[in-house]
Amino acid sequence: MKQRTRRRAGLAAILVLVLGATAACGDSGSGSGSKRLKMGIAVPNNSLNFAREMYQGATSAAQHAGNVDFKVVGPPNTDGPAEVQLFQNLVVTHRDGVILFNLDPPIFTRPAAQAVDQGVPVVALDTAPTNGSKVGFFVGTDNYELGGRLAQAAVKKLGATAKGTVVIGQTDPGVPVLDNRVKGIKDTFARLAPGIRTLGPYHTYSDPAQNYNAWLAQVHAHPDALAFLGVGDADSYDLAKIKQQEKGRYLTAGFDVDPKTLQAIKDGTNFAGVDPEHFLKGYLSSAILIKYVRDGRKLPNGWFKTPGMVLDSGNIDEVIAREKSPQAAYAWYKPQIDELLANITGGIRPLSEAR
Repeated sequence: MKQRTRRRAGLAAILVLVLGATAACGDSGSGSGSKRLKMGIAVPNNSLNFAREMYQGATSAAQHAGNVDFKVVGPPNTDGPAEVQLFQNLVVTHRDGVILFNLDPPIFTRPAAQAVDQGVPVVALDTAPTNGSKVGFFVGTDNYELGGRLAQAAVKKLGATAKGTVVIGQTDPGVPVLDNRVKGIKDTFARLAPGIRTLGPYHTYSDPAQNYNAWLAQVHAHPDALAFLGVGDADSYDLAKIKQQEKGRYLTAGFDVDPKTLQAIKDGTNFAGVDPEHFLKGYLSSAILIKYVRDGRKLPNGWFKTPGMVLDSGNIDEVIAREKSPQAAYAWYKPQIDELLANITGGIRPLSEAR
């Protein structure tokens, strides 16, 4: 994917309060003359970077639209049943539209279907909806493709004729987003570097402390591995920490843009990373939801595919600058946001293709 040049901004970060906090979005913007809307987003946790990026993007879109009472809810740690309860409360108090990002699709099938039956527009974010959920619109990346791009970057460093093992970690086994990343990694190594054998995925946990211990065990169990690759948020920075502590000569990399991950790429500890562009996904899901509700239209049916990018030494500085604040992120993404929103229906694929 070719590099994109975007503008930067350096404004102070806005503070988003979760678990019942409301972002009262201002009256400026294209929708300021419309009825005030009550909308919100439910996320799996409010502590890890990937979720924070998404709700900051969604909140920014609501602010720019204007006249939207936008609420963010999510448990402090990944907890599916707790999120279900928060989601059910949200669709009662913010009935004009809700964005649902979860890591356990089956347990949300019935609550989502009930919300839709009650007339609440629901957008699935990052995790594709289950068939029985009655949610027909999904905003997310192609995670199989992103996993493949991480493997491509590794093969470029190791060489197509390399022989050895690569260890793969999965923070939340069974989560479709992460399973698809793992499959993309494995398939791409098999295709591009058949001499490399992939091991795993091993359960590495989303909690940072558990993640660190899980990876430390894998590094000690596979001292001759060529690389250790993770598909979750904590994988990236915990692998970097272990590599520095143990003076490892293997490659390490993972996903997402936690500040510790970005620093690990900048200083060369991690050779690369993959940014699923969570802020962009959150922004687009919110902007489309608001637009369709204000226009009095039903949400489209299908998968609105969003891009992602490989992080390396060539682009890490601009991404670090982008991550300074939600305002900086919006300024950097704005050309892409404008392009994608200009042709919403043209960017929709069948929901059955989502991966």
